[in-house]
Amino acid sequence: MNLFLKKLFFSLLLMLSYEIADACTNLLITRGASRDGSVMVTYAADSHTTYGALYHTPAGIFPKGSILKVYQWETGRYMGDIAQVERTYSTMGNMNEHQLIITETTFGGKFSLRDTTAILDYGSLIYITLQRAKTAREAIQVMTDLVAEYGYASGGESFSIADKDEVWIMEMVGKGVKLNKKGENINKGAAWVAVKIPDGYICAHANQSRITSFPLDDPQNCLYSKDIIQFAKEGGYYEGPDNEFSFADAFAEWDFSALRGCEARVWSAFNILGEGMIGDKPAEAYLDYALGSNPKNKMPLFIRPSHKLTPKEVADVMRDHFEGTPLDMTKDIGAGGFELPYRWRPMTFQVDGKKYTNERAIATQQTGFWLLGQARNWLPDEIGGIIWFGVDDAATSCLTPVYSSSLRVPNCLAEENGDMITYSPTSAFWLFNRVAHQAYLRYNLLAPEIRKAADDHENGALQIIPEIDKEALRIYNTKPADVKEYLTGWSEKFADRMFKKWKKLDEYLLVKYIDGNVKRQNPDGSFKDNGNGKGIPAHPSQPGYSETWKKAVVRDAGDRLLVK
Repeated sequence: MNLFLKKLFFSLLLMLSYEIADACTNLLITRGASRDGSVMVTYAADSHTTYGALYHTPAGIFPKGSILKVYQWETGRYMGDIAQVERTYSTMGNMNEHQLIITETTFGGKFSLRDTTAILDYGSLIYITLQRAKTAREAIQVMTDLVAEYGYASGGESFSIADKDEVWIMEMVGKGVKLNKKGENINKGAAWVAVKIPDGYICAHANQSRITSFPLDDPQNCLYSKDIIQFAKEGGYYEGPDNEFSFADAFAEWDFSALRGCEARVWSAFNILGEGMIGDKPAEAYLDYALGSNPKNKMPLFIRPSHKLTPKEVADVMRDHFEGTPLDMTKDIGAGGFELPYRWRPMTFQVDGKKYTNERAIATQQTGFWLLGQARNWLPDEIGGIIWFGVDDAATSCLTPVYSSSLRVPNCLAEENGDMITYSPTSAFWLFNRVAHQAYLRYNLLAPEIRKAADDHENGALQIIPEIDKEALRIYNTKPADVKEYLTGWSEKFADRMFKKWKKLDEYLLVKYIDGNVKRQNPDGSFKDNGNGKGIPAHPSQPGYSETWKKAVVRDAGDRLLVK
């Protein structure tokens, strides 16, 4: 195959197989910004094709010379083989047994920089690194060494990388394809930069590159590929002095969709956790940026929160729909008659030749799974790491704690328990989708009941965990070999409790809200009957539609509906 045909083949292969994540969101919380001194990272894996399950890889010992087959995370396509290391660590979702957490959001970047000859996509890079690194700094080294050797097969990516002491944001793009006479890509590798979030601060990213200029001589707080500026200049992506180089400006587009669909979510998270302040300015000062009209008015990479944060406060930000802001999704006619904060895809639409956009909030219907990884440095690694894990839409689901050293995945969260085209009655993903679909029909009525159930489970778990930690420490100090089994058992109990709670919730909501009615209830929560003992309900209430919807119907239908 000649060089031209090789280039054409790889370009076609990329267009057929390349698939970016459908707009994920990460929050990064340093120890000094959390109430208990833990590090926290959130992640919503938002994709219309991702099945919500908790991935687990046991630790392993491998003979020297072993090979690891790599499959693209999103599509399952075989990518190639890489050398296996002799020892790997146990992983539970996006966290490993040493309390290392790695998550991501995709910003895509310039199409010309994608390497169609590479083996490692961003998802494989995350999960392989979790098996090989103990700390955030070590993870950065492992990730960048891997792509240097095997190439980087994805578009632009923002990674959250945290351990029990440090939190980093790393951004990476490929370097495109330039083949030599042997058909080898001499541009193999990636352009990347990693910035440590200062203690006491928080960061967020949501499908748009956020690192602009960075220090060139501060390896304690910033690491980067040695040729990054030279590569940008040679490619025509930047011209100017080295100390003014901006990664985001060179490799990502600051267009309307990047701001309105992506940075608006960061704005909302900062607005919530800063209680109306983003850095030293009111959040309103950056509203034109969030609305997509002023790309020069960039927000800071990180801010101080208004107070030290709890895991529950951080998790609840992942349920946001811009409530109480000018972008509130419950207020316009698109919310329908029941104030639904969701807009079905596609994101944009046209009317009379003009293009319009729907809002994209942090919480979204197409979430496969979401999580809050919590690393606690005052405890042994076997006990300190907790991955709070949930499936489906964050606003209509809840998180359950799974210790990252666990030996097994709770059955309701297991990968083999159903898939996106196979329903399973024992799968949390399918159960939570059942509840969510009920909520989407009459959101303003059902959402408060679902939120109460989530709060009950999450707050209940938070109250019990200190006692579990205490007993785990006792076991660790007396029979350390038993501590992982003990924590695995508790993780399974929490997940089973959640699953049973949601099953009852699913049945309760169906009975209460069937056919657009709302059954009346007794003080103990049971449903009122009509007093004849035949299981016939008392006359239900019928709350009808929102005022916004009723007015819109009148405007549309006019005199046809007028009572005369």
